Amino acid sequence: VTVPGRSGVRMDCGERGSRAGPGRAEPGRGPFPAGSGRTEAIYQVFENVAKKYDVMNDSMTLGIHRVWKDILMHKMNPCPGTLLLDVAGGTGDIAFRFINYVRSVRQRQLQRKLKHHQNLSWQEIFDSYQKDQFNSLGDSQVVVCDINREMLKVGKQKAQHLGYSEGLSWVLGNAEELPFDDDKFDVYTIAFGIRNVTRIDLALQEAYRVLKPGGRFLCLEFSRVSNPLLSRLYDLYSFQVIPVLGEVIAGDWRSYQYLVESIRQFPPQEELKAMIEDAGFFKVDYENLNFGIVAIHSGFKL
Repeated sequence: VTVPGRSGVRMDCGERGSRAGPGRAEPGRGPFPAGSGRTEAIYQVFENVAKKYDVMNDSMTLGIHRVWKDILMHKMNPCPGTLLLDVAGGTGDIAFRFINYVRSVRQRQLQRKLKHHQNLSWQEIFDSYQKDQFNSLGDSQVVVCDINREMLKVGKQKAQHLGYSEGLSWVLGNAEELPFDDDKFDVYTIAFGIRNVTRIDLALQEAYRVLKPGGRFLCLEFSRVSNPLLSRLYDLYSFQVIPVLGEVIAGDWRSYQYLVESIRQFPPQEELKAMIEDAGFFKVDYENLNFGIVAIHSGFKL
């Protein structure tokens, strides 16, 4: 199964040194030409798929992308007060999960606090509860950064429809040149987006720059399937079924063909791990999900 990559950044795997092993993207390789024409073409892909992005995700993965994103959030385990930057997060899936998770943690903290104040009067308990309820995120904030206006537009519409407003902001920006100060965020996430950047090395350097010392980098992305039989079945599904679904549901065969090809050109788990380490991150590791169909890479700025 596969999910359309998030927009917000541009395609082609940046080279690490002179290595370009099997499955690596090289300049000019893939469904679109190299250079500025490629950037514009990838931007157009996400312009085209934005309105059907969430529907296609559910259709192509039978909803399992939701589980992967939930696992990412539990791995992050944010506490109230966390400042999150979600890059290539256009439609808001990670941001909304973050808000829900922090609210839940905050609610449990409030309940424990009230249990320790049994000797307070009813009015004091009520006043304390009301005060804390007005700050349900405990000063947590999530900034969604995406290069694609249409994806951000869809995300904002979803947020309004679902009632998300507190602690949430939307910024138009490029993953390779983020419009934020150094040492600003506690956590940086990029889910199904890093394979669409022109220079992965630059995006990783920017992630390192904007994180505070002690901050965490988390990347959820398609990776290399370890089981040979499953890999063949996965390729068959990806190249024969997904573009057809794209045509039927979104009326766009070519964009979904690109999304499949971009997954095959993306570095495997160990190579991406090395690239993250090269950007300066420590304690870098990864967790394979569903036999490596996707992987979550994690690293810390120390």
